[in-house]
Amino acid sequence: MHDTTALLVELGAVILGLGLVGRFAGRIGLSPIPLYLLAGLAFGHGGLIPLDASEEFTMVGAEIGVILLLLLLGLEYSASELVTSLKTQYPSGAVDFFLNATPGAVAALILGWGPVGAVALAGVTWISSSGVIAKVMTDLGRLGNRETPVILGVLVMEDLAMAIYLPLLTAMLAGVSLAGGSLALVIALGAVGLVLYLALRHGRLISRAVSSDNPEMLLLVVLGLTVLVAGVAQQLQVSAAVGAFLVGIALSGEVAEGARKLLTPLRDLFAAVFFVFFGLSTNPADIPPVLLPAALLAIITTFTKIGTGYYAARRAGVGSRGRWRAGGTLVARGEFSIVIAGLAVATEPRIGPIATAYVLILVIVGPLTARWTQPIAAKIEARRGGDGAGKDKVTGGAEQEPVAKSAPERRLPSHDDLTPEPAVEKRE
Repeated sequence: MHDTTALLVELGAVILGLGLVGRFAGRIGLSPIPLYLLAGLAFGHGGLIPLDASEEFTMVGAEIGVILLLLLLGLEYSASELVTSLKTQYPSGAVDFFLNATPGAVAALILGWGPVGAVALAGVTWISSSGVIAKVMTDLGRLGNRETPVILGVLVMEDLAMAIYLPLLTAMLAGVSLAGGSLALVIALGAVGLVLYLALRHGRLISRAVSSDNPEMLLLVVLGLTVLVAGVAQQLQVSAAVGAFLVGIALSGEVAEGARKLLTPLRDLFAAVFFVFFGLSTNPADIPPVLLPAALLAIITTFTKIGTGYYAARRAGVGSRGRWRAGGTLVARGEFSIVIAGLAVATEPRIGPIATAYVLILVIVGPLTARWTQPIAAKIEARRGGDGAGKDKVTGGAEQEPVAKSAPERRLPSHDDLTPEPAVEKRE
């Protein structure tokens, strides 16, 4: 009875604290992710007050948080949208991977972490935060801008790449042989291909089988199916997160919309628990020694992400102002970087502190670059006597053509509770 009482007290205090922290973050216009991480650091091993009674429950809740994050992400897409993005955005996706994964891999090798650490840290520096970017774009009123489909296209490519990257990383972390790792990758690719085929050809039948007019039944069926598939995927060394993502892709239409509304509060709760748990598992004393490499990585990958967005927007025919806005918006890292580090920390404990410091830096810097990259670029171009990064050309060229729908027009995913904004007039 005493253990149960301690568990309830700790859980209640943690959840209440997360609610207060989230409200404070909303008031100051900041993503709650860095505050969740700091809360975990404050009350974890080496922190002010260790949370021993609720540690096991928090660990399970963190696993559920990852599953729900990927499920809700999958619900944002349809199979046709993903196929369209693959056909039109793959050059930008390749540039994104090369520019942003390479610094992480090189840093890990320099630090002596070996191939597994290199693959893990490459993922940490590669993937942008869909949640933070959604919040920033909404706050800045840019949902109707011409560069927005380009930003979404890059995010879609990153999200889809996770279905290949996570199984490969999981196999490497498990220490399986080359043949075993190849088998896991083949299984993942086959699963992705099969789900896309079934969703394209028989998506209505799948959604109809899951559909229910009773919200309670819909919640139970979708959540139960997702956890079951995630468990089977984990058993096959494919990654539970990928299994959840594929379930989300397979559902569409009214079922996906209904499931999204029902599961969003659960996702927000358990995602917060996940970030706290990651902070709990990181000793605060390990952060100061890695601040310098984390800051260097943050600086380098800030510029590489800006370059990625600029290239992708230029390729889509967006004007110079939109190119700089796209680049600055993509800088933020967050949930996926922590998910990847969370998978790797058992095998390479040193990745936890550097990933925490790295995400803390860029989740704060990201909103600033989104707001100020284009004005700063305009001032620099003006001083150089150029035609001005802040002033688009008014004659000729692809800059004045409407942006092709190179990315699916979808609702931006976010673990924040976002209120849909009214339509914004498109502008350069």
